[in-house]
Amino acid sequence: MYFVISASRLMKASEVRKLCAELRNDPALLLALELTVKQEWYKRKMASAPTLAIAQ
Repeated sequence: MYFVISASRLMKASEVRKLCAELRNDPALLLALELTVKQEWYKRKMASAPTLAIAQ
């Protein structure tokens, strides 16, 4: 599963490279970010579901 993370502010290319390097070098931080994104995705999926069943 691929997710796109949008920035809440404009970032310089050097800031983006630095952030990506930090995420690559720290697996725990990457895992925490991934779990946060998946939780948000699940909440949105549940909010838009017309019934109680989850469409897969």
